[in-house]
Amino acid sequence: MSKCPRTACGTFLLLFSLCGMLLQPLCQAEAPVGADESPAIMTLSQGLKLATENSRLIKIASRGRDVSSADVSIAFSRYLPSINASMSQTFLSNQLIAIFGPLSLPEANKSPLSYGFDVQQVLYDFGGRSSRYEAASAALDNAALNIARVKNIVALDFIIAYFDLLETEKMELVGEREVERLISHLSMARSLYKEGVITRNDLLQAEVRLSDAQQRLLTTTNMREVNASRINNILSLPLKNPVRAADVTGGPRCEADIDKAWGIAEKQRIELKTIDRELKINELEKAARRSEYFPKIVADGGYNYSENRYLLHDENWTFTLGLNLNIFDGGSTKAEVAKIDYQREQLLEQRQKLVEDIKLDVEKSWLDMKNSGERINVTRDAIKQGEENLKINKERYRQGVGTSTDVLDAITLLTIAETNDCRAEYELRRAQGAFMYATGMDLASEYREYQ
Repeated sequence: MSKCPRTACGTFLLLFSLCGMLLQPLCQAEAPVGADESPAIMTLSQGLKLATENSRLIKIASRGRDVSSADVSIAFSRYLPSINASMSQTFLSNQLIAIFGPLSLPEANKSPLSYGFDVQQVLYDFGGRSSRYEAASAALDNAALNIARVKNIVALDFIIAYFDLLETEKMELVGEREVERLISHLSMARSLYKEGVITRNDLLQAEVRLSDAQQRLLTTTNMREVNASRINNILSLPLKNPVRAADVTGGPRCEADIDKAWGIAEKQRIELKTIDRELKINELEKAARRSEYFPKIVADGGYNYSENRYLLHDENWTFTLGLNLNIFDGGSTKAEVAKIDYQREQLLEQRQKLVEDIKLDVEKSWLDMKNSGERINVTRDAIKQGEENLKINKERYRQGVGTSTDVLDAITLLTIAETNDCRAEYELRRAQGAFMYATGMDLASEYREYQ
């Protein structure tokens, strides 16, 4: 008997529903975990830790240290003897035969085998090897200093990018509040226009101001995305990685006396330590070059075997003690010593220029901190005055006493006050970071406590 079409259809729908119920948990399990969750908030200290660990600039500087370490090994190898081994098989077309009057005697085998080794050791070279080794060791120390310098540069770049991101986020809030105020004013203007209290011109003016504020808000939002990408770039993360920065309350203590700050910078700036090491390397290189004016005391020993059945002894041990002196090299050693002297004069000028630049950096960042602190005190009062001014003008406009222009100007003035306050706050934060960098402080350590 054939089944009823309705019964078959019902059975199919029931099976389809059961399959859907069974597959639903599997589909939910395959959904990415946290896909709709907001990104985790990153603190300043956490970001600095990641930046100083993952930055490609630091990895590049670390490779420079590896190169310097290899140079130290090369310089040390000059203290060790040189050992050479050789083996050869000679095939002659004619056997060597010596003629002694009426006699002719063979001198060597027709296909002799020979081998041996030679050991050569420089015993004394008037400080050439030691100078080169000390110069390589000083260069290795400089490479380590360079890593610390690059870490501090990366830390400063991250601090500036971090506060730039926080500033644009605050500016977004300022822009959103401005748009909300303009929307509220536009709503009021439309109501008054319907009642015939104001003209069409007042309504158009409010709409134009709102459109302008919305465009500026879009620009600020775009800048926020750019600053987030900057942070991802410093951390070697994908540029589109979502970033949320935690605000920082307070700030590290900075030296208030500009003269003391300069003294600290002169002692702590890595750049000055680096150039002082370069001057030391310069002196050591000069000593190494000047050692070439003097002879080298060399010991040479070895063993040689040459297959020859016509000789009494096939093998020999040798030992030689001698002096090597380059009498004339075309003036290259003299030119190289003069070149090193010129490089020293260049380094001294660079150091003096560096001292002046550091002093300028310290003074500029100190003045920036002072200026930003004074601006913060002024802008806080301006915000309160701007809020009160807007409140008064909105009430006057509502009562028909004031004009739309008065309200729009009050909104603009309040937005300017909030913008100035936000910029002054984060300019102070950036100036603090720049001042600490200028005085040679380790930024990652100084900001470690800011969670």
